[in-house]
Amino acid sequence: MVADSAEGKGSSPFPAGPPAGAPGSGRPPRGLRKAVFLDRDGVLNRAEVKAGKPHPPKDAASMDFFPEAAGSLKRLKAAGFVLLCVTNQPDVARGTRSPDNVRAMNARALAELPLDGLYACLHDGPDGCLCRKPKPGMLLEGARDWNVDLSRSFMVGDRAGDIGAGRAAGCRTVFIDRGYDEPRPAPAADYTCRGLAEAVEAIISSCKRKSVMKTAADLKVKLFADGADKAGMLEMNRNPLIKGFTTNPTLMRKAGVTDYEAFAKDILKEIPDKPLSFEVFSDEFPEMERQARLIASWGPNVYVKIPVTNSRGESSAELVGSLAKAGVRQNVTAMMTLAQVREIAAKLAGGPPAYVSVFAGRIADTGRDPVPLMTAAVELLSVAPGAELIWASPRELLNVFQADDSGCHIITATNDILKKLSLVGKDLTEYSLDTVKMFKGDAESAGYSL
Repeated sequence: MVADSAEGKGSSPFPAGPPAGAPGSGRPPRGLRKAVFLDRDGVLNRAEVKAGKPHPPKDAASMDFFPEAAGSLKRLKAAGFVLLCVTNQPDVARGTRSPDNVRAMNARALAELPLDGLYACLHDGPDGCLCRKPKPGMLLEGARDWNVDLSRSFMVGDRAGDIGAGRAAGCRTVFIDRGYDEPRPAPAADYTCRGLAEAVEAIISSCKRKSVMKTAADLKVKLFADGADKAGMLEMNRNPLIKGFTTNPTLMRKAGVTDYEAFAKDILKEIPDKPLSFEVFSDEFPEMERQARLIASWGPNVYVKIPVTNSRGESSAELVGSLAKAGVRQNVTAMMTLAQVREIAAKLAGGPPAYVSVFAGRIADTGRDPVPLMTAAVELLSVAPGAELIWASPRELLNVFQADDSGCHIITATNDILKKLSLVGKDLTEYSLDTVKMFKGDAESAGYSL
């Protein structure tokens, strides 16, 4: 392995630079630091994709850095991260590329991007090498050189080997999915993104997470109750923290509702002063529009839920735009991608108040952290000032605080989750004792004996 540094000097083709804290090093004295390790080709600069597989550019002049690369790295720098590039360059060992070629490309990366150092493995094959990713040698070397706490650090890469190296080194991992025709990381990375800017957002958001040790009164996010049980809805309506309600045909069916319109109008009589969302249930856009206009006529506090697509995967964007122009307040629902948010936000721009429901809970069910996506979705909605982002389908009370931290305007939650607000700030020692007492009481009630 060879290393280069933005500050290094020496006769080696890839000088490592003086130790941290040494005179002239330009680095702060030693102390635990956090770092972001980044692959080069496919992360910082475009890779040449041949037969579905990424390859490095042919030379330094051919390097095409992603437009967001410099700005994204500056964000990480401002957040206090050491930035270290770690790149496999096996073509040197294969004889198809010279060390000078690799040196020139690395020098250009260091000159044009705010990197602190760069480590390159020039070996090929798995034997006799401790640095070729997915082995963690380059990350471990970088951690020693820069006194990095790997448990507070991240590895960002576009291939399974990058993620394997990060995991082996003890870092959190971010996979940039470029759609290559090769196996994806298994197990999956901590975060999966479409590009470097989104990866940086994931890293910074994860580090900005606030403690949940604040009261419900501190929340900026609005709490909406999600359900179709009339008694439960009326109970939640008496809670001053609940600012609105959502429901859907699935919840109504589970609650035993047989007459959709009668149920909706009954609830609207009981709750006339808070927003309520009722969903269309046709799969054809003309009928969706007819139902939407009918539902909207039931009251001024009604928002009509429109699924982002029908069951054939056909986008509802044109219908959303048509209804927005007609002044119908909508709750566009079942979204899970930023592309969907971007498309719908454009259709809602200039229209009446609206909600955009992203199913963060279902995103989490797939092993993805929804927080970076929700943070980005808030920004995308800036084109439609009248639209508010809903964190939909939460799984636990913690999601309420995550939604608040990410800038979401609203979170919908079931009564069971919302009732747990009384536990916020509860002493954990006391809570532990309550749990032990519960186990003891249940065992006694069951009459267990051994």
